[in-house]
Amino acid sequence: MKVIFLKDVKGQGKKGEVKEMAEGYVRNFLLPKGLAAIASDGNVKQLEHQKLSEDKRKEKEKADAQALAEKLKEMVVTIKSKAGEGGRLFGSITSKQIAEELEKKGIHLDKRKIEMNDVIRSLGTTIVKVKLYPEVTAELRVQVSE
Repeated sequence: MKVIFLKDVKGQGKKGEVKEMAEGYVRNFLLPKGLAAIASDGNVKQLEHQKLSEDKRKEKEKADAQALAEKLKEMVVTIKSKAGEGGRLFGSITSKQIAEELEKKGIHLDKRKIEMNDVIRSLGTTIVKVKLYPEVTAELRVQVSE
């Protein structure tokens, strides 16, 4: 019996996959739990339509991420902090503070998307990588002043 998986089933198939399965397994386990649907013509067409709309949505998200990457490349985030001798900061600048400064400029960005190997502990300009989408990474300049 051909079925379309509605959810991932370990060892059997992934969501959206069409597979031939044993009829007893389908009727007694997959259908009652809502894990699969019988692969009728209407269901297969609906699955194809969902895949097309999902692809369009992903392309739009990627295009938006690329536009934001261009915007971030030209931007400089300025953060003021107290510093001691030799330009060494009291404390450090974290990804959370960078995200808050971007929020003030109208760009909502999750602090977990800002990739910093180590926190910023000195005055000056630092380039920080921002992962916006799986294939889209932007560079953001962070200016730390006293």
